[in-house]
Amino acid sequence: MINAHDILETIRMIQDECLDIRTITMGISLLDCIDTDIDRSCEKVYEKIVTRAKNLVPVGQQIEKEYGIPIINKRISVTPIAMLAAAAKGDPVKFALTLQRAADTCGVNFIGGYSALVHKGFSAGDMELIKSIPEALAVTENICSSVNIGSTKSGINMDAVKLMGQIVKESAEKTADKNCIGPAKLVVFCNAVEDNPFMAGAFHGVGEPDCEIHVGVSGPGVVRSTLTKYPDASINEIADIIKKTAFKITRMGQLVGARASELLNVPFGIVDLSLAPTPAVGDSVAHILEEMGLEMCGTHGTTACLAMLNDAVKKGGVMASSTVGGLSGAFIPVSEDAGMIDAANAGVLSLEKLEAMTAVCSVGLDMIVVPGDISAETISAIIADEAAIGMINTKTTAVRLIPAINKKEGEVLEFGGLLGHGPVMPIKHESAAKFINRGGRIPAPMNSLKN
Repeated sequence: MINAHDILETIRMIQDECLDIRTITMGISLLDCIDTDIDRSCEKVYEKIVTRAKNLVPVGQQIEKEYGIPIINKRISVTPIAMLAAAAKGDPVKFALTLQRAADTCGVNFIGGYSALVHKGFSAGDMELIKSIPEALAVTENICSSVNIGSTKSGINMDAVKLMGQIVKESAEKTADKNCIGPAKLVVFCNAVEDNPFMAGAFHGVGEPDCEIHVGVSGPGVVRSTLTKYPDASINEIADIIKKTAFKITRMGQLVGARASELLNVPFGIVDLSLAPTPAVGDSVAHILEEMGLEMCGTHGTTACLAMLNDAVKKGGVMASSTVGGLSGAFIPVSEDAGMIDAANAGVLSLEKLEAMTAVCSVGLDMIVVPGDISAETISAIIADEAAIGMINTKTTAVRLIPAINKKEGEVLEFGGLLGHGPVMPIKHESAAKFINRGGRIPAPMNSLKN
């Protein structure tokens, strides 16, 4: 039963602690848009998306007014476009331009799904789409791309890892005049999930229904503010406080998702429990860790604090919704988190520490700016390291690196908006080229044999 205290608490969270619904994302299957003629396929794609999502933005705005809850982004995810490109002969960038046209018509912030799934090898359409990614991201504004290069069941496709290092570097070069925004819209996954509402990695999996609505909640500012009231609490008490706070945040996401499903007349997919930070003051995952007792995020003890936070968020959130999915945990995107930016600038937070943190958090090395002269092989090696963490630990990991063309360690790359700004972080200069150029596939680990 909702009482006056709960209502006032929610209002305070929204006004003072940066609480919001980060996104409502409509997943749309494009399998019925496959055609051997690429132009016909593109028209089918446009008509399907516009028909399904024409009311997505108005409905989001209506829910904001009804409940007084900010919904920051309205987004669409679609079937991996490589599946359509497999049947249609022609330049896959035509699909990207079609998705952009649909995004403009519907008024959404992003469309995700310019994607390929190549964790065990390349099938028809995959190579053509992957090679087109730099151009597709350069000629569009709202398209997001992802490639899954490994999984616990299949191992890691090292040929795809090598290729993606080249694609990330080329994407930065092609958008150098736009602050290298291309690779900020490109994610390389291991164990990608099919119902992720967050960009840039969202795509609509083939096991999902024809159309559904997902919700991604946020609220790191709320968690931090709550912890400030308990400066002398023990660790297990802090875990319990976080669980209770995550429950409240997730209930709001459940409410919004159910209402959006009703108004749009599509099934309710999942609530993603992830704490998604922004560059805004007071909306930082790093600041939660510091509230637990760290002088600065990245120092010794950071991984333990993050592990506890991630687990507590999941335990609290899963009780608040029967449809939990996506990535669900705590994101650590450097350029999008004010505390992470401060820690990186101070030299306390390193790429190596971030890699360790990804073993216990929601996803991976996210929105990290590296020197523009980084080699493609070094990018591939970073991707391989992160994919290995995901493969061995049976979890989703990802890499979103931004080579800052013509910038060096210590300089800053500005994106603006939710993407924030990122300090150019140092990397290792010793080469891994021989390892990357071997090709082949890292075999699946023993823990894949669970059937």
